[in-house]
Amino acid sequence: MNEQQLKQDVDAFVDEVWEDVVEDIRTLVKIESVEDLEHAEPGKPWGPASNEALVAAEKIAARLGLAVTDLDGYIGYADLAGESDGYIATIAHTDIVPLGLGWTFPALDVTRKDGYLIGRGVLDDKGPFVLSLYAAHFFARMVEASGKKLPYTLRCIIGNAEETSMGDVKYYLERCPEPLFCFSPDADFPLICGEKGVYQGEFRTVDAVAGGKLVELDGGTVANAIPGLACAIVRADAAALPAADNITVEPAGDGLARVSAHGKGGHASLPAGTVNAIGLLARYLLANDLVDDASRAFVELEVALTEDTCGSHTGIAAHDEKFGPLTCIAGTVRTVDGHFVQTVDSRYPTTTTGEAITERMGQIAASHGCGYRKLEDKVPFYIDPKCDQISCLLDTYSEYTGKKAEAFCIGGGTYARKFSRACAFGPHENDADEPEWVGMEHGPDEGVSEADLKRALKIYIVSIARLMELELTEPTA
Repeated sequence: MNEQQLKQDVDAFVDEVWEDVVEDIRTLVKIESVEDLEHAEPGKPWGPASNEALVAAEKIAARLGLAVTDLDGYIGYADLAGESDGYIATIAHTDIVPLGLGWTFPALDVTRKDGYLIGRGVLDDKGPFVLSLYAAHFFARMVEASGKKLPYTLRCIIGNAEETSMGDVKYYLERCPEPLFCFSPDADFPLICGEKGVYQGEFRTVDAVAGGKLVELDGGTVANAIPGLACAIVRADAAALPAADNITVEPAGDGLARVSAHGKGGHASLPAGTVNAIGLLARYLLANDLVDDASRAFVELEVALTEDTCGSHTGIAAHDEKFGPLTCIAGTVRTVDGHFVQTVDSRYPTTTTGEAITERMGQIAASHGCGYRKLEDKVPFYIDPKCDQISCLLDTYSEYTGKKAEAFCIGGGTYARKFSRACAFGPHENDADEPEWVGMEHGPDEGVSEADLKRALKIYIVSIARLMELELTEPTA
């Protein structure tokens, strides 16, 4: 098949199946597939809801003509067998971050408005996952019609724990060979060839300081998101507390008031334009003498952690040419057995290390009456953007968009970092002029353009067709 005919067939295919694509996205969005280890069991290692999404995804894949394998509920994959056992893969995920607050659209459904889809996971990553299945479906139909197999097996890997540990891929790679090449539709176009290190840590007050003037703190949903809401219970007369921008105060029982700070949430790797609600709350508490001697140092710590998002105030700032500047955000605050607990999330370049961040955060913790521990440290990932596979994807993107396509690096962490030869490839346009009511991934009213998704599906199909024509070798360790 020549290129012109291929693109014509792809255009017709996308138009034909689009309503089915949207409904399959809706099927997955309706499942609140947040990891729940407390209720994990054999066959459902990430919890019942995550497994429900995995099973639903596998059913869609089977309906679309792919051979499905479930690896003990950890992860799944769907194959279109080729002439070679070596395989080209896509990998996307069916798990989500918690819904959080601030939604104006139903979080667990797909709302169509003015050319956009709104709902948790439409962008990260249930929508793109469905695109990967339909890309494979195009080739399944082509193989059935022609009777000729693809040069390589095409595999859609169905992730189920990307938002947490990525333990699903660890399980997969212990049982399956690496793909010849893999891309993950879980990021921005044009193409991501590198990912910053991903670091998370936790401050905890040494003493049980909650319960005095500052009774309780609670804010954020997950460590890897800027919190849009943070609340405190304080011993005060709600009616006597002053008004302030982005702060609401209400009675919370006898002699107690609830102070709520309303920020603007978003993904930890993209803090620009966000407003950390924990920082807003901490500054209000200090300004209005709503802390006592026992809790003051911790609240001052929260101010320090939210003073900027580049690590300058805390002394961990770093920069390199590939990855740009370090980012660091305060993600969640909780009250646990009388102790206040604060998480931080940092995305770092090659000019620093997780060990250096841990050392500095430990120093800051000690000066604020806290202990500190590292929770996670994933080193930076990079693939040469000049290799044939990357060139293939970038060229296809340029043809469909008319834009000059250059690979770039990000602060987010995708599945690509788990493979020897992989990248993240769309579907979001990072310069998209979106309406204000369209939210970001990990935030309320998460949304994505239908037109962008349609074009992405076309790009994925044509890219896979071209990857199939390359001479690919087994990745080396």
